[in-house]
Amino acid sequence: QVQLVESGGGLVQPGGSLRLSCASSGMIFRFITVGWYRQGPEKQRELVASISSAGSTKYADSVKGRFTISRDNARNTVFLQMNSLKPEDTAVYYCNREPPFSYWGQGTQVTVSS
Repeated sequence: QVQLVESGGGLVQPGGSLRLSCASSGMIFRFITVGWYRQGPEKQRELVASISSAGSTKYADSVKGRFTISRDNARNTVFLQMNSLKPEDTAVYYCNREPPFSYWGQGTQVTVSS
């Protein structure tokens, strides 16, 4: 049974930083492409960053240069370092395989506001 647990969200001022973590049981991250997705208020879920099994990374244009995705194989954890946060980054952030499985974790809320 796959479990995905996202953490690290919170309330931050514009220009601030957060580091999100994603841990899983039942999904071995180093063997697959893992993505961070987000769903803002009244918006569709979108892929913002991904990391392949080989370590190649991709980013949505809206976060390029500000977000960094990384993976710790020993801990089977994927991270999303988010810098220079903007109000439009406000969303619930999720991790999943890319392309995603039908199962989603509970996500972690990121709110960027002064």
